[in-house]
Amino acid sequence: MNGFFYILKRFVPPYKKYLILNIFFNILAAFLTLFSFAVIIPILEMLFQIKEATYHYMPLGSASLKDVVFNNFYYYTQEAIHAYGPSATLALLAAVLVFMTLLKTGVTYLSSYFIIPMRSGIVRDIRNYVYDKIVTLPISFFTSERKGDVMARMSGDVAEIENSITASLDMMFKNPVMIIVCLAMMIMISWQLTLFVLVLLPIAGLVMGRVGKRLKRQSLEGQKQWGLLMSEIEETLGGLRIIKAFNAEHKIKERFHRDNHIFYRISNRIARRQSLAHPMSELLGTTAIAIVLWFGGTLILTGASSMNAASFIYYMVIFYSIINPAKDLSKAMYSIQKGLASMERVDKILNAVNPITDPANPREIKDLRGEIKYNDVDFSYGQHKVIDDVSLHIHAGATVALVGQSGSGKSTLADLLPRFYDVQAGSITIDGVDIRQMRVHDLRAMMGNVNQEAILFNDTFFNNITFGVKEATMEQVVAAAKIANAHDFIMATEKGYDTNIGDRGCKLSGGQRQRISIARAILKNPPVLILDEATSALDSESEQLVQEDLDRLMKNRTTLVIAHRLSTIKNANLICVMHEGKIVERGTHQELLALGKYYKHLVDMQKF
Repeated sequence: MNGFFYILKRFVPPYKKYLILNIFFNILAAFLTLFSFAVIIPILEMLFQIKEATYHYMPLGSASLKDVVFNNFYYYTQEAIHAYGPSATLALLAAVLVFMTLLKTGVTYLSSYFIIPMRSGIVRDIRNYVYDKIVTLPISFFTSERKGDVMARMSGDVAEIENSITASLDMMFKNPVMIIVCLAMMIMISWQLTLFVLVLLPIAGLVMGRVGKRLKRQSLEGQKQWGLLMSEIEETLGGLRIIKAFNAEHKIKERFHRDNHIFYRISNRIARRQSLAHPMSELLGTTAIAIVLWFGGTLILTGASSMNAASFIYYMVIFYSIINPAKDLSKAMYSIQKGLASMERVDKILNAVNPITDPANPREIKDLRGEIKYNDVDFSYGQHKVIDDVSLHIHAGATVALVGQSGSGKSTLADLLPRFYDVQAGSITIDGVDIRQMRVHDLRAMMGNVNQEAILFNDTFFNNITFGVKEATMEQVVAAAKIANAHDFIMATEKGYDTNIGDRGCKLSGGQRQRISIARAILKNPPVLILDEATSALDSESEQLVQEDLDRLMKNRTTLVIAHRLSTIKNANLICVMHEGKIVERGTHQELLALGKYYKHLVDMQKF
């Protein structure tokens, strides 16, 4: 339960007013329940002549509040019998019972009415916190986590929190109030019998608690397996073309069916254990009633209790009214155990530490020139060293190209500049300022990226091109699209710039997706450009056209280009050849050809 109250402490404060109103109406409902049951006593005692006595009106203060209330209630009932007769009094008491029940049910509804915004709000907040955390976490976090598992935590685990913990909020705040109020009344009627009850209830709670702990462990296992299934679904959708091309449908089906069957078995164990909550609480509750009935009846029969038969019946009615809240409470405990298992998985995201942080006293570059220096930079993925003692000076407004075989560290070197990762040794400076001394937002605002894979969103052409740019006009978007040679095919679509391009731009060809990505970078108009294979998906004619426009765009800007097609970077101010994380050659196109080593080998291979 510590985990449940920890969740309340984290997420309930914005909804305190709803919680206070819920508790208030729960307390009111509990008292109305007791008073409605109290109407039964005079029916038993006076109308059926179980107790023959004469009552006189007692003013407040003449005796204890309990004695005054009960005496005057009997007095008015007695007067009603004398004035209207037993049958009319019975009808009147029945009407009072109905009216009290109407009040009780209305107040009970109000208690649920005010807890609903709190329940829904907590789930909304958890989703927002998880999504915000995912967006702010560094790229390195997702290299060690399955995307499908992260999706499962945002969908399945948050849904489980909603179904279990938040759905139990009403029961957790309503049932304890009912139990406490009823126990207080039971103590007033017979403290000896209530003391006996207080020994029985913790024993039943202990039994239920042991089963609930086991449920939490199984639920955690089930959510992990669900995350694995989501990962497989995500991989299947992303790799469907390859699956079909290699006739691997049967293999991928077998893997999914096997893991889905494991989830099926775990789900069965969880559901069966959760289904045990109701019959177990029913059995324990009935056993408790039977024991109290025997013990209380024995006290009355032997004369060891001051209660009479009518009071004992009222006592048993109150005790029975505790059993249902106790059973609901036990079911809530089961649900909470499942929800806590999901909360543990969600917390792995919420509590993840982002190493890419803003400094306490950030520095700003007011007159940006764009001079970039890599100073003895090292970087590793785990034990694998990717960048090894690299130093590179990129002059303001210069174009520097990185070439080399796949895996040589080109993309990683470029990713260190906008702090997608942080250097592990050495430093990177812009105009003499270490990038770790700048705000991450300010640093990335200086840069425009065009990646090897065109990353687009399920939105319109206009919104994809203006992504990350505030208040862009249609004229500016059209101008950027024309520079990227995208305007003509955009206008050829049904709605032009308002046409939706589908999931990840699936309605476009590879070359068209890349041109939209280039147009997005052009519209941002950044002082620093990072082009990671920016024209790799274009055909030769489009590549030449876009490259001419990019050449004009790169003038007077600091540009870092990663290229496999060497023809696109032959005019770069500096070309650096990377091999196994080191810069092994640097110079202009002609200088590197004259060396006759790595670069010339790459050129010859492409000519061939």
